[in-house]
Amino acid sequence: MSTRGIKVVIMVEEKAKKNLKQCSHQIEHKNQRLYAVLFGCLLFLAPLIAMAISLCIGRYSIPVSGAVRAIAQLIVHKSIALAKDNIEAQIIIGIRLPRILLGLLCGCALASAGAGLQALLSNPLVSPDTLGVASGASFGAALALLMDQPLLIVQLSALTFGIIALYLTYQAGKIKQQNSIVMLVLAGVVVSALFQAMVSLIKYTADSEEKLPTITYWLLGSLNNATWKGLAVGAPIIVTGTVILILARWKCNILTLSDDEAKSMGIDLRKIRLLIIIASAAVIASSVSMCGQIGWVGLVVPHVCRMLFGSDNRRVIPASASIGAVFMLLLDTVARSATQSEIPLSILTALVGAPFFIILLKRTGGGWK
Repeated sequence: MSTRGIKVVIMVEEKAKKNLKQCSHQIEHKNQRLYAVLFGCLLFLAPLIAMAISLCIGRYSIPVSGAVRAIAQLIVHKSIALAKDNIEAQIIIGIRLPRILLGLLCGCALASAGAGLQALLSNPLVSPDTLGVASGASFGAALALLMDQPLLIVQLSALTFGIIALYLTYQAGKIKQQNSIVMLVLAGVVVSALFQAMVSLIKYTADSEEKLPTITYWLLGSLNNATWKGLAVGAPIIVTGTVILILARWKCNILTLSDDEAKSMGIDLRKIRLLIIIASAAVIASSVSMCGQIGWVGLVVPHVCRMLFGSDNRRVIPASASIGAVFMLLLDTVARSATQSEIPLSILTALVGAPFFIILLKRTGGGWK
């Protein structure tokens, strides 16, 4: 074969390799898009399926048809006023639906906030209690309960003191007008201990027959006090904060960079950190204000998501929001159905979360993967 023929063959082979490479890239891109669509559909459907199951299960069992009729009545009439003779509609719309929506919101909020804070502090052992917000909100609720305030005032008081706790943590963590992550964590531990001591003081001074049981039961965590009015106050804050965390999920990957690397890329890490802190604190305070202090959700669920979907926060944070909502709903269904007297949620989350977390630590060695 002549030299010209050899060159032609080489050119044809190179062109074929190039076309094959382009085809493989296109196939890979299509596979990634398909995976993203399936991933999004799964995350969207999982809470809806858990919600449908929870609506029908309870001490008073309701068939699926009855639940559908009650929801249709709410959508058509756009009112929670119900006919007195329709017991199924009263149970679904007046009791279970606000409770289930609260469980969805709080589970979603606590898990996504936990994932965001773990990415922020580059520590898989961080939980929503780290910044002291949960302890501050618990003190606000206990103070309102001690003063015999209505449920809405209890919720607003918890939210207010949660924000105050965040402000104290932020100010205490400042060194020469800058915030160090290590100092922020230490400040959060101190502020949390301070408010926990104040909660203990309130429990010590409360009437042992009337106020103390109420305060203690509230601090154990429950969705039993869910109301439409309470949701109207807390839901907008939770939804806004969770949406911010999900939209900022790709920025959480940037938090692993050093300050010098981020500055060379034109990225202001301080603004990103502040955004994650404020959004996480807002959803934590609002969740605690409505359902009490429920632990383990924001610690265990992000770990499960990293095991299932890898360490990329673009998948971990939305997955945590979805699985956290499902986790909270399933545990609440057990809490209100297993016994005649409702089991506090913090007990169930600890019973399920602690052994599961030990297994996770054994399998991962405490790392991110």
